Amino acid sequence: MTTLDFSPLDNEPRLLMQAELKPLQGERFQPTGFPDIGAARYTLADDTEMLLVESAQSVANRMEAVCWDEAAADLVACVKGLPYIRVLDNQGNFLTASVLEAHRLNSPYILESGDTTFLDLLKKEIGDGGGPVDIANLARVVCKYDVNAVLHGVFLAKSNLAGGRLRLTRALSGFIEARNVCPAENGGVKNDRINPSGDTRQGFGNVPFHRTEFVAEAITAYFNLDLALLRGYRLLDEAVDLLIALALFKVQRFLTQGLRLRTACDLEVKGQLQVTRPSGYMLPTIADLEAALPGLISACAEKGLFANPPVTVVKYVSKS
Repeated sequence: MTTLDFSPLDNEPRLLMQAELKPLQGERFQPTGFPDIGAARYTLADDTEMLLVESAQSVANRMEAVCWDEAAADLVACVKGLPYIRVLDNQGNFLTASVLEAHRLNSPYILESGDTTFLDLLKKEIGDGGGPVDIANLARVVCKYDVNAVLHGVFLAKSNLAGGRLRLTRALSGFIEARNVCPAENGGVKNDRINPSGDTRQGFGNVPFHRTEFVAEAITAYFNLDLALLRGYRLLDEAVDLLIALALFKVQRFLTQGLRLRTACDLEVKGQLQVTRPSGYMLPTIADLEAALPGLISACAEKGLFANPPVTVVKYVSKS
């Protein structure tokens, strides 16, 4: 079994990493867009034109997705055994899972179902009374049912769960930004070969369109693992080691397999993933992480840190 030594991080509050990226083909790329502002452009004090290529929210979702095998509708092999919530419909068919949901354990398919089994379980383990929130106990319970939610954060906003005050902030975050950007205006037309002058409101006719892509001097992905936050949860050492290894696995797998962000934004790493803090720390390879994760997962299970069985099955029953 491969073992990992995280002792050089024992007194470090953060593990900061970054990687230079480039378009897989050509120079142009399409950034994330927001309904009210479009592409997120901003200017530094020295007039450098910057662009947000991928937001922290999106990168969190993508780092969760790299742990999921869509074809098998289950976790990828090296992280099987991690706890998560699996949601089935009335016919017993797979519907979704906590690692796929935008709000993780706070998914309406888990907590807003007519089947309140899991909600009742959370109330019993977390409590629904007043007083200060016991964050360490919350982290222990969340770790028990979905380790990913400890890394990516969760907000259990139901009023009958401690008044809707149960929140774990992100321990692992990331974003991608581009420097010295220029717009690359382009477009096209949707052709109607039968009736070019047809009613475009109904989908007929020729419809020209405009699209703004960008070119940049540099594109950089940044990642931040909050080690102090993880230690503050007072979890067992086995759980902290697993969380660090899982975070590093997510970052490296995202960079090797998850950089096709959009049809017109397919990126690759230029060089290697670098540690910027602490100076001199050498990251384990993705192969070492894949080899070590099963043992780290087993160690946590043996300590009783996970639900038994680790996959908690919930049936979604519509209230309507």
